[in-house]
Amino acid sequence: MLTSAVGRLRIIGFIEGISYLLLLGIAMPLKYLADMPMAVTIVGALHGLLFVLFILALFHAMLVHRWSIFKGFMAFVSSVIPFGTFYLDAQLKKEYF
Repeated sequence: MLTSAVGRLRIIGFIEGISYLLLLGIAMPLKYLADMPMAVTIVGALHGLLFVLFILALFHAMLVHRWSIFKGFMAFVSSVIPFGTFYLDAQLKKEYF
């Protein structure tokens, strides 16, 4: 799966989706309800790095597979919606694997 652009996008998207849920579901409540801002600092930085990797993997997949701008945009939108990358993963698995 790591040998194809879509495979790398799926893996990075899955990890990025988990980090987003950790940020929203654990780190932010810890910051605002338990006064522990360090959780957002750590998880937020990790999520930011993974988001950048996701965007790079998305552009690579768009170039290799000649995706339309609309398809790439919809993949990007999936990365900012909670659980969106898991839906994207299912769609890519159905289409390419």
